[in-house]
Amino acid sequence: MDQERRERNGQAWSNSSYQAWVNRFGAPEKAVTRIQKDPKRRLQPLDSYIGDVSGKKIVNLLGSHGSKAVALAMLGADATVIDISESNAAYARELAEAANVDVRYVVKDILKLPEEEMTGDYDMAFMENGILHYFTDLNPFFEVVAGLLKPGGKLILQDFHPVSTKLIESQGKSQAVRKHKVAGDYFSKELVTTDVAYSKFLPELQYATTEERAPFQVQIRQWTLGEIVTAIGSQNLWIRQLVEEPHPDELDRGIPKSFILVAEKL
Repeated sequence: MDQERRERNGQAWSNSSYQAWVNRFGAPEKAVTRIQKDPKRRLQPLDSYIGDVSGKKIVNLLGSHGSKAVALAMLGADATVIDISESNAAYARELAEAANVDVRYVVKDILKLPEEEMTGDYDMAFMENGILHYFTDLNPFFEVVAGLLKPGGKLILQDFHPVSTKLIESQGKSQAVRKHKVAGDYFSKELVTTDVAYSKFLPELQYATTEERAPFQVQIRQWTLGEIVTAIGSQNLWIRQLVEEPHPDELDRGIPKSFILVAEKL
């Protein structure tokens, strides 16, 4: 059943993501000019955790449109993206070509990587924002991460904080009416059906019917912070830093928006 769910999610990510990225960033040849101005800035806020990447072999897991991998390649990294969507790959490859850098893009379910991809020689595995919820078991996912890294290799993960995604609901756009309430179950293990992330960049879906939205929906499993930390630590990955980031919006002061975790393969 989980294989079927991942395949459906992968199809949702392949439906129109290329056009969504064009709508969001512009055509690849245009989008790349902004990255070229300051590739390090494209990696914020993770640039200080990533450090000097020149000559390092880095894998960007579920790297989507490839802009972070292209920025890494511009800074001298040997960059690979692993992602399930051919539509994402098409945009990323054109972006890399426009930037005149080499980015290897592997279109594959990360839990089904062929043996030859499990090289164990990456200096860094990098992933961000909305990755972990696509997996219903984090242990095999982080087993793959550990298998890609060399001893001493680093995992750098940024993701949305579970307090914001699972527990707190914010309503209202002004300070006078802004309200926060506990509306979720932090410990729920239920799968959640939601629109695929790029759908907000497709104007034609704004007034789409439920039936029309169906191909652009995914099923996700939202994790607690404890579950994430435990899964990483169980795979011979030594957690060196866990930084909880506050929401930058003044109206959401005091609520964590995301977290950054740095681990090292022993």
